[in-house]
Amino acid sequence: MEDHPVLVPGRPQRQPDPGRRAALHGRSGERPQGRGQRLARGDDVEADRRGRPRHRRRPDHRPLSTGRSTMGFVTASDGTQIFYKDWGTGKPVVLSHGWPLNSDSWEAQALFLAANGYRVIAHDRRGHGRSTQTWHGNEMDTYADDLATLIDTLDLREATLVGFSTGGGEVARYIGRYGTGRVEKIVLVSAVPPFMLKTDDNPGGVPIEVFDGIRAGSLADRSQLYKDLADGPFFGNNRPGANVSQGIRDAFWLQSMQAGHRNALECIAAFSATDFRADLDAFDVPTLVIHGDDDQVVPFEVGGKASAERVKGAVLKVYPGAPHGITDTHKEQLGADLLAFLNS
Repeated sequence: MEDHPVLVPGRPQRQPDPGRRAALHGRSGERPQGRGQRLARGDDVEADRRGRPRHRRRPDHRPLSTGRSTMGFVTASDGTQIFYKDWGTGKPVVLSHGWPLNSDSWEAQALFLAANGYRVIAHDRRGHGRSTQTWHGNEMDTYADDLATLIDTLDLREATLVGFSTGGGEVARYIGRYGTGRVEKIVLVSAVPPFMLKTDDNPGGVPIEVFDGIRAGSLADRSQLYKDLADGPFFGNNRPGANVSQGIRDAFWLQSMQAGHRNALECIAAFSATDFRADLDAFDVPTLVIHGDDDQVVPFEVGGKASAERVKGAVLKVYPGAPHGITDTHKEQLGADLLAFLNS
């Protein structure tokens, strides 16, 4: 007997859908097509032997879509979900962001490199952005382990690791713990290695009172702290003639507020008090160091200059008058220098 729509007075009449009806009744033996095939984020839908749709949960590290722009999560050994973006095709480039930002801070470089023949992966460090805000693990060893999970899960080989500020420490610690078996090149941008804190064996470092002040600002009013950093030293907007847009400063604040309070607070110790000198000694692949000589967050002499002197064969590029946040203020120059290094 043929199916006919039931007419109900006063209600819009629904027209029969032969394709849906065939799938539900198993007449065609084909899988359901079109709308409804993917019903929820992260789910696949397939038909059973009777033609009825059923859901199949993907592994959590599987990208949400295929093509040149994907995103998803990898799961660290303690269950922490690490968010990542994966743009483009070609040799992999992994971008590690600074404190207290997330992978969005790399968007100019990610778009540029993906458009020029590279596969660009950028993740949110635990406690930052869209990754899990854990209570524990807010230190460099765990950050490096999470980075290793990302690289291993995606099975990246011949990768170039690029670390900005705190991300430079994350990259350095990764090399110190896991070596360069999957790494072809390294770039440190405005990075915290070799060792920021002033100590007896690091007399040129930054006094601990500076970092205690950042911690106090974070506890008192971290939203205002981030606004003050964006309006001042991070982008060099406190220098005569500086002209950093309100949009760039707002993006810094927005990304910073996405970090967990505890995570961002503990990360201050991670980037300031971790000694990366032994990690840099393990660098055995071509390394590029880029640093502005007017960096007021990671002083040039403490960061880029000292790292380039420690890493054997490292190439140092100094951006005259540049501040810390050169991923925004010097994005065209930085993109060109990264691409030239990748192509070399």
